[in-house]
Amino acid sequence: MSQRRRRSLALLTSGVLALPLLTGCGAGDDEGGPAAAGQDIATTTRDKVADGGVLRWAVDTLPDTLNTFQADADATTNRIAGAVLPQLFVLDAKGRPVANPDYLEKAEVIEREPKQVVLYKLNQQAVWSDGREIGAADFVAQWRALNGKDSAYWTARNAGYDRIEKIEKGKTDLEVRVTFNKPYADWRSLFTPLYPKQVTGTPDAFNEGARGTLKITAGPFALGAIDKKTGTAALTRNARWWGRPAKLDTLVLTAVPRAERPAALAAGKLDLAEIDRAGADRIALAHRDAAAKNGPGAGGAPAHGPGATLTPAQATLSWAVAFGADEDKAVAETESRQKHLASVERYADEQKALRAFTVRKSLEPAYTQLAMNGSTGPLADERVRRAVARALDRRALAEAVLKPLGLPAKPVGSHLALAGQRAYADNSDALGGQDTQAAQALLADAGWRKGGKITEPAGAKAAGPESAQDDSKTPSGPGTGNDGLYIVGQDDGANGDPRSAAGTRPGAGAAPAGGQDGPSPVLAPGPFGAQQRVSLLAQAVRAAAARPVVLDDGKGAPARDDAADPDKASPAPAPAKQPVRTSGNMLAKDGKALTLRFVLPAGPGSESLRTVGERIATTLRKIGVNTEMVKVSDDSFFKDHVASGQYDLALYSWPATAYPATDARPIFAKPEPAADGSLLVEQNYTRVGTDHIDQLFDQAVGELDEEQSRELMRKADARIWAAAGSIPLYQRPELVAVKPGLVNAGAFGLGAPRYQDIGWKKPPTAKDKKK
Repeated sequence: MSQRRRRSLALLTSGVLALPLLTGCGAGDDEGGPAAAGQDIATTTRDKVADGGVLRWAVDTLPDTLNTFQADADATTNRIAGAVLPQLFVLDAKGRPVANPDYLEKAEVIEREPKQVVLYKLNQQAVWSDGREIGAADFVAQWRALNGKDSAYWTARNAGYDRIEKIEKGKTDLEVRVTFNKPYADWRSLFTPLYPKQVTGTPDAFNEGARGTLKITAGPFALGAIDKKTGTAALTRNARWWGRPAKLDTLVLTAVPRAERPAALAAGKLDLAEIDRAGADRIALAHRDAAAKNGPGAGGAPAHGPGATLTPAQATLSWAVAFGADEDKAVAETESRQKHLASVERYADEQKALRAFTVRKSLEPAYTQLAMNGSTGPLADERVRRAVARALDRRALAEAVLKPLGLPAKPVGSHLALAGQRAYADNSDALGGQDTQAAQALLADAGWRKGGKITEPAGAKAAGPESAQDDSKTPSGPGTGNDGLYIVGQDDGANGDPRSAAGTRPGAGAAPAGGQDGPSPVLAPGPFGAQQRVSLLAQAVRAAAARPVVLDDGKGAPARDDAADPDKASPAPAPAKQPVRTSGNMLAKDGKALTLRFVLPAGPGSESLRTVGERIATTLRKIGVNTEMVKVSDDSFFKDHVASGQYDLALYSWPATAYPATDARPIFAKPEPAADGSLLVEQNYTRVGTDHIDQLFDQAVGELDEEQSRELMRKADARIWAAAGSIPLYQRPELVAVKPGLVNAGAFGLGAPRYQDIGWKKPPTAKDKKK
């Protein structure tokens, strides 16, 4: 495994890459512009925050390891490390790094020639929880564990550490000199978090010693008990902490799936939880119902939730069955009614409890993109990729997701940074904006024409890496999230193409209403019926051709004797001539229709991705491009489809890293052929790259002039836009449910939490009330 890949692998979690907590620092406060959305954390000065208390903070899972440098580290691993281990640089509200004064007095490049030397001056009060000073020995042990020279260490990333030549103590014990054998622009990414030498000093300690516990820490919190049964990890105030003490006594990280978080909040099990759109909607409805004292749901069950869609006719039928003569049906229906009533009451109680919570909003340090697999099929042609990109209205797609949430909906203009970060610049002009005519011209130049003759069998996939609807690992059928496949563009009555069942009903194929999250006919299952119809028609023609002709005189007389004599029998009619199949209003080339396989995750938290996917499919249909919309399970989506290249189009998210020269290179590196003929793609799942892009990354990572390094990254981004392998769409929304009184916490946006300042606001004094 290459060294640059190891660092990127550590960021990969469930198809979406987790953002590391650091970024590159430099001059120019206006560089990169303002952040698209600020933090929403109820910022409060420490003197107004109470001392003590417990905060229950939702996480997705308890971590499998507490070592952030191992491959199975996750977001919870990073959250714990951020609270209990040294963070030499932390992100501000714009996603820019600042030296953390709790650990550093200063860190700077003091020599550039003949070799780069960085001098760290440590806070003289900084000590590990065992009383030992943080010093050069900890830096040396971490460098040796992560530089890639000793394979006994199970490391997932070593980028940057492999460029270090030596580490030595400075003039005092508080100084650490790091000398590099090659210049490294992203030196600030190193030694965060910093582990004690007891963890990194030997392979055994590194590999196993920090998986389930951290005996020695150095943060505002220390690690308490991790209870797998209750799904909690307790962080307690560190008595040896030399900085401003943590306001909370205990911070309890509680594993709760996102779909279950509204109920957990209502039950008093959580105080702070990142939620999805559905959870935010429930809290908004709870506030609306509370405000409308005489409105729907006031004084009774809410006008939403379980039972809200029950019609009077359905209610009457249920009552009739429950009290009918059929005892078995009556018993079953009565049980069903009781369960339904209990769910309605439970939902109403939860809604009352959710009125107490607020939703804090910002934009995550990650963006959603449309990925195009450029390794095979029509998208191997850059003109087709550019045409797809030029057809898209990125602003409309961003508004569909973010505007209903009250968040800024400006499209992302860079693959390598987000607005607010110094490396950010909108380089999308290198590709060009939305232009339907330009898209059509690009497709025509690539040889795709409307009304082209179709020679492939009906129902076959026209183009792309595979024709299968899904693999055997993905469940199918109603309720599994893989409800079938629908070819957008093949229900338009093209010459020779039978309409699918979905395409015959009124409104089929219509674009979804703006901002609507309801089901779209684009995803209706239907091609199976159409394929069967074609097959049955063909079988009927063959059967008619083979069957002997029996003449009927209308009198019921037996057939003539010559009917049994092949020499005397009338010749069978010739098979009916099949009509020439064409692509109609859709595009075709070399006998194949232009069809792209669009793979989307089917999980409950991916509704917005599917909404965006449907809109993209509708847009592409207007320029003559078919799309096969395929929903697959969340577990299968990334591993079996995106990473393995079994897709044409896909929607997924990447983080905005503060160190693009290091972290983004494997994402956009040109794939290299392996000895077995396959491609080594690292994390470039679009398989689109150029030598020029790689050269710009290599120049940027070795350029110590920070402004020049960022300019090289902007040039690389422009070339990535021009190659049209991936199209950034919008910054992901961040929605966090917060209990009243909790301050300095919520939607952190591009910034990092300051754990010691999080707490519960003091009640107002009599003086405050007078004011």
